[in-house]
Amino acid sequence: MTEEETRKPARVVVADDQTVVREGIVMLLGLLPGIEVVGAAGDGREAVALVAELAPDVVLMDLRMPRCDGVEATRRIRAEHPGTQVVVLTTYADDESLFPALRAGARGYLTKDAGGDEIVRAVESVLSGDAGLSPSIQRRLLERLSEPAPSAVAPVEPPDGLTTRETEVLLLIAEGLTNQEIARRLHVSPATVKTHINNLFAKTGLKDRAQAVRYAFGKGLVRPPTG
Repeated sequence: MTEEETRKPARVVVADDQTVVREGIVMLLGLLPGIEVVGAAGDGREAVALVAELAPDVVLMDLRMPRCDGVEATRRIRAEHPGTQVVVLTTYADDESLFPALRAGARGYLTKDAGGDEIVRAVESVLSGDAGLSPSIQRRLLERLSEPAPSAVAPVEPPDGLTTRETEVLLLIAEGLTNQEIARRLHVSPATVKTHINNLFAKTGLKDRAQAVRYAFGKGLVRPPTG
């Protein structure tokens, strides 16, 4: 009997708030070698509870779910149950989904167009201590790592309760970038950029981009050009 034949199947919990999608993933996993589905959750809170009850090897985690989203559920699982690994399985591959999930402790990240073989490889990879990332996600990470940091960014604490991303948007406004250009630079949608701008304006009392530029200089986030 080979090692592959004697190896115990990976015990997996599936977390997805869409019933049809969740049941489809469970059905697919049931056909895959080396995987045993031991539970299914409709949101992040249920996923955390199932991990506490069942101690699975891996959770396949959707990100956008009610009550407790996938990022928070991942953070709690990794903090409270370090023996369980998390592989994100989501529709979204944008930076604002990918990087928070990885920072929360996810070791794998797949989009829902992944095939069965890709899911099996990701599960096996995270259980062996490697990262289980799809080729497209690996490329995205490499692109992000190779990008030069925005020239205006200063290593200071964001003022007035701004988040790191809102501060980054502010700095790009100070560079003179339009919403479309900021969206391309940050690999997010223009609607997301607009939301960040509305939030930072509300927190700081700013009313337009000109005031935002003066604010960035006044807070020492951007240095005046020299020479």
